[in-house]
Amino acid sequence: MEDAYVLQLSNQKFPELYLCSCGYSKCEPLHSFGPAVRPDYLIHYILKGKGSYRVGDVRYCLEEGQGFLIEPDVLTFYQADEEEPWEYLWIGFNGANVEEYLRDVGLNSEKLIFRSGDAESLKQMLLKMLRSATGSIADQYERQSLLYSFFAVLSKNMDISTPKEQDGENIHIRRAVEYVRNHYFDAIGVADIARYVCIDRTYLYELFRKYLGVSPQYYLVNYRLTRAEELLTHTELTLSEIALSCGYQNAYSFGKAFKAKRGIAPIKFREKNRSEKKEYLEHHKDVLKDMIVEDSKVQRGTE
Repeated sequence: MEDAYVLQLSNQKFPELYLCSCGYSKCEPLHSFGPAVRPDYLIHYILKGKGSYRVGDVRYCLEEGQGFLIEPDVLTFYQADEEEPWEYLWIGFNGANVEEYLRDVGLNSEKLIFRSGDAESLKQMLLKMLRSATGSIADQYERQSLLYSFFAVLSKNMDISTPKEQDGENIHIRRAVEYVRNHYFDAIGVADIARYVCIDRTYLYELFRKYLGVSPQYYLVNYRLTRAEELLTHTELTLSEIALSCGYQNAYSFGKAFKAKRGIAPIKFREKNRSEKKEYLEHHKDVLKDMIVEDSKVQRGTE
């Protein structure tokens, strides 16, 4: 479980770069998210505690002062530490110029981890984003200004971490994961993945079990279904459209696979997920108030 406050936005007034969501989470030990894919870019920044972040076969152990980038449609998993669970803030964003702006601050697909000493500045900007929750023109421009300021702070004081060179076996896994990421919406199977990586299916199976702990078939199906979960939650696409978007021939085969693996029909998942999210945010909206109270105490010097 986690205590969280989330602001979800649908207005896209600024097409070059726009805020999709932002929030704050204080996690319980071992609270996790994923494996899942996300529709937008996200940057998480750790305020306290520790946790881990996994992308493909690479796992990062992170702590206070570090952050990580999540890219759209990339399968990721992250989890709070058992003894020192993390507390973090995040922003979700997208736009026509996102990749260029991320390059400006030093982040890309090969450089997902960073460290910044400006925790207080980033926290203050998040608080202001959460306060500007209305659809008014003033709030829209305020959020846009804060989003650019967030990038400005990162560009001034950020150290980028680069993962170590991967060995040959890891390269096979990386290429296999990239193939799934780029072709999950096509009618591909395990044989196609093995053919692309230029190894036989048996060896591919061994590598997936060794590095990811699952079979190639499980990974492919789970990738498709986690992408489907995102589309069910965040879009109004029909079941037929989601099926075709996730590599299934029709809504029937998609629904059958979804229920077999998730234990619930897609339409029921959509209704249940949206209802629970609304109730959860209503129940935890006092988290923002607590953050603001804590922040005011610090400014008055009472802590």
